[in-house]
Amino acid sequence: MTHHPRISRRTAVTAVAAGAALLPFAAGPSAHAADGATAFRHGVASGDPLPDGVLLWTRVTPAPDATPGSGRGPAVEVAWEVAEDASFARVVARGSARATAAGDHTVKADVRGLRPATAYFYRFTADGAHSPAGRTRTAPARDAATPGIRFGVVSCANWESGWFAAYRHLADRRDLDAVLHLGDYIYEYGSGEYPAAKDVVRPHSPAHEIVDLADYRTRHGHYKTDPDLQALHAAHPVIAIWDDHEFADNTWAGGAGNHTPGTEGDWAARMAAAKQAYFEWMPVRPSVEGTTYRQLRFGKLADLLLTDLRSFRSQQAKTGNGAVDDPARTLTGRAQLDWLKAGLASSDTTWRFVGNSVMISPVAFGSLPAHLMEPLAKLLGLPAGGLAVNTDQWDGYTHDRRELLTHLTDRGVRNTVFLTGDIHMAWAADVPKQAATYPLSPSVATEFVVTSVTSDNLDESLRVLPHTASLVATGAIKAANRHVQWVDMDSHGYGVLDVTAERAQMDYYVLSDKRNPKATSSWARSYRTLSGTQRVERAKAPVR
Repeated sequence: MTHHPRISRRTAVTAVAAGAALLPFAAGPSAHAADGATAFRHGVASGDPLPDGVLLWTRVTPAPDATPGSGRGPAVEVAWEVAEDASFARVVARGSARATAAGDHTVKADVRGLRPATAYFYRFTADGAHSPAGRTRTAPARDAATPGIRFGVVSCANWESGWFAAYRHLADRRDLDAVLHLGDYIYEYGSGEYPAAKDVVRPHSPAHEIVDLADYRTRHGHYKTDPDLQALHAAHPVIAIWDDHEFADNTWAGGAGNHTPGTEGDWAARMAAAKQAYFEWMPVRPSVEGTTYRQLRFGKLADLLLTDLRSFRSQQAKTGNGAVDDPARTLTGRAQLDWLKAGLASSDTTWRFVGNSVMISPVAFGSLPAHLMEPLAKLLGLPAGGLAVNTDQWDGYTHDRRELLTHLTDRGVRNTVFLTGDIHMAWAADVPKQAATYPLSPSVATEFVVTSVTSDNLDESLRVLPHTASLVATGAIKAANRHVQWVDMDSHGYGVLDVTAERAQMDYYVLSDKRNPKATSSWARSYRTLSGTQRVERAKAPVR
């Protein structure tokens, strides 16, 4: 592909000029005002693009003590405007909202009446202060013959583990329709818990583990002071789902691995607080109250079905006791699984993408030396003894997976691609109906897993150079899982999903050093699935 389907020379020049025009707003005094003045210290964001609209977000600081989670500060009226140009000479929509301490002074505007497949600029104003300006883009019209779409894809950004250079590199691109964030946008741990104190690159706030509403608000606010994260949100609409660390490690409906009821309060209260802070601080439009499962459409080319795999799941099973096959246990919950099945079967687009926070492809383990099995077990949620099931993933809920994959087969649903994060590794895999007999039995879907932005992976757990110990581990995994085409256990970075009617291709990019805020980015590999094949194959380098 020589260029993005919609990018002409004139469009590219306009985008560069628009980027330059945004700089004064991003760096101006109104965004970071002097003490005592109203300010926009947490940037702006947009999300969940529709053909006729987009969700806008900001957080206003009306007084110096009105910090995130403080519950302090006066109410303030916040105006917003959307324009066709970066100088805001052609404003096409405007309105206002009231920011109060009850909502942590966050503001959302669900703007409608816009044109499909169109770039817009937006900003907020309060007490005469302007926010930074942001750029967003609406989705193609529902029945548009869209020639191509392109998404950035990220997951697992632990503040203490490194810098968010991956976000900066995605923000610098002008060929993306949106960025898909597959979960673990924040981490709940206390400082020095993960990673260990000696490996902390930069301390987060608050320093203790977050457990109540003020804590979760403070952590979200701290994340959104990161300049690379602010740049990402200002440059592209973000489509986000949550995973466990937006709550606590290994979350399920009634608790979490990293939650102690006796000392950390009631789980239901903690989960409600985490969800409230998430919806306050993220540009997410919930379709079902209190969840992130919803559907977005991009012309006739693609439906995107976004899942919530934490709110309804049964507790993770203990490995080795057969509970993973219990039909009474669920990962999705009955209502969500029925919604997902119906959405996939009724879709009339070329592609069906599932935003999927935990891996659906089955993973078994061959013989591995103990020094490799222990860190892999930690990353993948396995016991140190190496039993071949990760019960936090779809492997721990085989009845739900079997029902979904059987549905795809029985209904003849093709071109389904699962887009996944969570495990701090990059994978490209077929999703077989029966892994034990693959490739004699068919593949019914494909899966692209992106690695972490910063969260620790295999080489960091072992404290060895990248791409050393992983050679043995990768060989063992591929030998035991013939549907797995590629695994990268060591890198940090992001993906770019490039979609046309003929193929869906994931381009994997890696960072030079997550501990360096100026880290460079380079292309590593590309894998694609051709329309109608349900198989993954290696692809050539992308051409921008």
